Amino acid sequence: MTNDDALEVATRAVDLAIEAGAEHAEASFSIAARFHVEARGAAVSKLERSTGSSMHVRLWRDRRHATVSTSDLTAQALRASFLGALDQLRYVAQDPYAELPDEFGAFTGDLALVDPTIVVREEAEKIEDALALERSIRAADPRIINSSGSHYSDANATIALANSAGFRGVYTASRASRSTGPVAEDHGAKRTAHYGTAGRVLHDLETPDAIGAVAARRAVEMFGARKPSTMRVPVIFERDVAAAVVDDIFSAVAASNVAVGNSWLADRVGERIGSHLVTIIDDGTLPARLGSAPFDGEGVPTRRTSVFENGVLRTFLYDSYYARKMGARTTGNSTGGAIGANNFYLVPGDGSLADLVAATRRGVLVLDTIGFATEHATGSYSRGARGFMIENGELAYPIDEFTVAGNFADMLAGVDAVANDLRFDGSTVSPSFRVAEMTISGN
Repeated sequence: MTNDDALEVATRAVDLAIEAGAEHAEASFSIAARFHVEARGAAVSKLERSTGSSMHVRLWRDRRHATVSTSDLTAQALRASFLGALDQLRYVAQDPYAELPDEFGAFTGDLALVDPTIVVREEAEKIEDALALERSIRAADPRIINSSGSHYSDANATIALANSAGFRGVYTASRASRSTGPVAEDHGAKRTAHYGTAGRVLHDLETPDAIGAVAARRAVEMFGARKPSTMRVPVIFERDVAAAVVDDIFSAVAASNVAVGNSWLADRVGERIGSHLVTIIDDGTLPARLGSAPFDGEGVPTRRTSVFENGVLRTFLYDSYYARKMGARTTGNSTGGAIGANNFYLVPGDGSLADLVAATRRGVLVLDTIGFATEHATGSYSRGARGFMIENGELAYPIDEFTVAGNFADMLAGVDAVANDLRFDGSTVSPSFRVAEMTISGN
């Protein structure tokens, strides 16, 4: 299906919605070709190839709002769905903020969202990626006895958006990923790990050998791990764990949470929250990044938004609904019904993760967290974790079965070092960083 064909599908849905009685309508249509292979040992354990399409339509009438999602694109089915949704609006309360955005458009720069290499790549090469990952983890260490699967996947998707105010937009984007999950055993004890890479461009992905080496090391390095003593020490969050922390910060700056009081940052725009090293950006215009697109989920142009500048909170992130409700302007962060990240990231520093470790006399490096214990209204943070004890600037021994805890405001204020290892393998990412002091709960 061409871009013009996809846009015609979305436009037709809008016309049908208006004919059914909607005052305003917005239709988002996507069609994606996907491939996925999983390998275990020397065999392919799963092979999937599919092309799927879906339609998401928002309808407005008399300041009331309804949503329809369907994969049946026939005119008869769409018309019936719209009539049913509009009929149900009599049970929906009026909302003065429920309407189409006040502005539409698309970023006009070259976002390089499609890698032709991914589109034309032979399936045999993709399968070999998964098999190569399996060979890599098993060759890395004799203690690797199995895996939870090694994976290669890719997708090429076309997204079209149209609304009754006249906006028409369409783009195509590709993505690919490689990952593996080794299982290691040593004297009856077992350890698991996971490592992967993703991107818009195949060339940006780490090689199967590099991925396998990191994954295998993560599995075997935790053998002999101890439970640490309870203490307050500097804590370094490795970049994958740091990204999860930054994702929690995104939840706190999303206007949908701020508006209902579910954010510890409510009413704090303009305040210094973090250290001078904390600059956090949301940018949907970065070329060849997974969170980039010419427009957001409601047809608003994407843009670069400085959320934190040198520790000062400058703005929340909005879609048009919450911007209207809170007297602000949309930041182009709509997903078509919610607020989502584009490319949301902590700006990297100059040194490496190894430099952060070397500059830490005694502390903890967190490599993985488990569980969920974030309280967004108060900003409290607590996670089960595993990683390494740092002594005299070196990784001394592995530790696990401990909890790392603090408060987000204190954590951001305590950021005293940021590494240069930022990798854009998702829509919310971060380099490794160090917090000057946090509580480690162990023995």
